[in-house]
Amino acid sequence: MKVIILGACGGMGRFVAKSVSSFEEVDDLAIADLNLKDAELFASQLGTHSKGVEIDINDTDGLLSILFHYDVVLNTVGPFFKFGYQVLKTSLEANCHYMDICDDWEPTEKMLELNNIAKEKKLLAILGLGASPGITNLLGKIAIDHLDKAHTVYTGWNLEEAQPEGVSSQKGTNAAMIHGIEQITGKVKIFKNGKFVMVNPLKEQEVSYPNIGTYNAYIFGHPEAITFPYHFKDILNSVNLAHGNKSTIFVLRIIRKLIHLKILTKNVAARFLEWLEQQENSQKDVQLNSLPEIYALAIGLKNGAEEAVGVSLDGESSRELTMGEATGYPLSLGLKMFLNNEISERGVIAPESGCIDHKKLLMEIYKSFGIKDAKIKIDKSW
Repeated sequence: MKVIILGACGGMGRFVAKSVSSFEEVDDLAIADLNLKDAELFASQLGTHSKGVEIDINDTDGLLSILFHYDVVLNTVGPFFKFGYQVLKTSLEANCHYMDICDDWEPTEKMLELNNIAKEKKLLAILGLGASPGITNLLGKIAIDHLDKAHTVYTGWNLEEAQPEGVSSQKGTNAAMIHGIEQITGKVKIFKNGKFVMVNPLKEQEVSYPNIGTYNAYIFGHPEAITFPYHFKDILNSVNLAHGNKSTIFVLRIIRKLIHLKILTKNVAARFLEWLEQQENSQKDVQLNSLPEIYALAIGLKNGAEEAVGVSLDGESSRELTMGEATGYPLSLGLKMFLNNEISERGVIAPESGCIDHKKLLMEIYKSFGIKDAKIKIDKSW
């Protein structure tokens, strides 16, 4: 199988590439990056079946001509609100299967509209197969399955864990930080009372998590709010939430206000946020909020009563995972399942789609994290 990884030298792409390079099913691996020297150097470290390729994804014709030579495209190039839709469209035109780590809701809506084209071409496209979205979607599907009928799903994660990667070929402002600033400014889309609505990000939301307690979390623009209603027609509410120290939320709200007042540009704000993350990396406050680091919470009916079920990952790693590992390994392992014919669906889907063995993929992700005695933790209200 011939696989090409776009943005393979970036903070997320490096982990995807290292993982995929060990797959015996992949006999031709292209390490694609804007900088050819970086791509060739990195490819030389991954085996003789890997080669560096220079790609500018803004050059659609050039990208198309290269993708025609491959079977699967793994896209790690962010921010996805700028590049996601066009890269998927081009991949389908080149008759390639496609997977990415898209974490922006705006392109996710448009990319799902390409479902019929992908099905007609008998191609699979999985959107947002990272940590959040990705792991959160898998947890959400398991939570929904524990209820007779779910009407609400929350996905959530800890802001303090979202640290940028130290090693990356990317020049300029970090794409993850640009994404973060984009999703805390303006309005973001959530699913509320059976309709998509635009709301202010960072709005406080009370979360009552079974066996843990009630805590505050904050609306954060993400694809999960879009994809759960797409896959589950009974869902009436779908929201992605972030939680963290009060000081972190306070800083994000100040940044949001300064951008709205046009005192800060989004790029300057993203650079400041990246610097701030680096300063706080070694001296974080003790977090009082005890929601799981990453989770999904489904609310609905069970045996005729209103109940809730929270699903999280239980287990400790011998070391602290980076954002690149937490995001990159799920994508590579999703590819592994596809190559082993364990995902036979065609069309444009998100990770919560019923065609994926959610528990198996989660446990494989856990293994890749080096976590022993890992398990999926289920907290029920009944």
